[in-house]
Amino acid sequence: MQADQGKRPPVGLAQDLGRDIRRILAPNPSAMTFWGTNTYLLGTRQLAVIDPGPDDTSHLMAILGALGPGQSISHIFVTHAHLDHAPLAARLSAETGAPVFAYGDANAGRSPVMQRLAETGMIGGGEGVDAGFSPDLLLCDGETVTGDGWQLTAHWTPGHFGNHLCFAVGDIVMTGDLVMGWASSLVSPPDGDLTQFMASCAKVRTLNATRFLPGHGAPIESPAARVEWLISHRQAREIAILDALRNAPKTATQIASDVYADTPLNLLPAAGRNVLAHLIDLTQKSRARAVDHLHADAIFELVQPVLKSN
Repeated sequence: MQADQGKRPPVGLAQDLGRDIRRILAPNPSAMTFWGTNTYLLGTRQLAVIDPGPDDTSHLMAILGALGPGQSISHIFVTHAHLDHAPLAARLSAETGAPVFAYGDANAGRSPVMQRLAETGMIGGGEGVDAGFSPDLLLCDGETVTGDGWQLTAHWTPGHFGNHLCFAVGDIVMTGDLVMGWASSLVSPPDGDLTQFMASCAKVRTLNATRFLPGHGAPIESPAARVEWLISHRQAREIAILDALRNAPKTATQIASDVYADTPLNLLPAAGRNVLAHLIDLTQKSRARAVDHLHADAIFELVQPVLKSN
């Protein structure tokens, strides 16, 4: 299921999405960011900026240029510490004096499993991480911030990234990279955690949103259906990975070549990272295991169920 993306919006121009929310598209299109990063402006006088985006001077000027008479920026919110979402926060804060809010730095929110894997240095990962990101103020799960005529609630939704937050403005939820309409999210350990990702999808489903505003791509007008598709998609991938292991022990890269047969070659490395995330999740469920020890190029095999004797 792919949401209707419609026409690509213009880069650098603030577009009204209704409910005092505007979107500015950053100039960073790629295979991983689609059209580019969506920066959102919330409010009518003292504004909140959600996901300032990449460290790009033209995008900084576009955000500041979107301010009308009597408008200023009072708050800056970051969904997660990837280079296409977080770096411009520091420069925007310096220009406006607005504090930066987030769940934590680039290492915050990792599960104990992922923290142990990160410490070994053998699992890879680290793609596109803004390692220097450090917010001024930390947001707890479920915390509400009230501004000038607006209110925003932070929901901790790790999985794509440990410090990932979604932001609810009434029944509209800004989903960052957890839920996007144009593709499913990359989950690359140890920054990404598939166990957390599935739990976060289930969590955002309970928010009963009428609209998702993702970090990339067009607004999602059928949020419940999109979340159901994401969960089903990951469950189908798990089944395909288990089927691939039934033939013989394999690495994540070998399984990706089987499972993602229609994926362009330049995206197969990302697919391999997604498969590795599934394999780690299956290891936690005692359904698969690394033949020797867990690392990026480990060979995995099925865990055979123990049959009970009569």
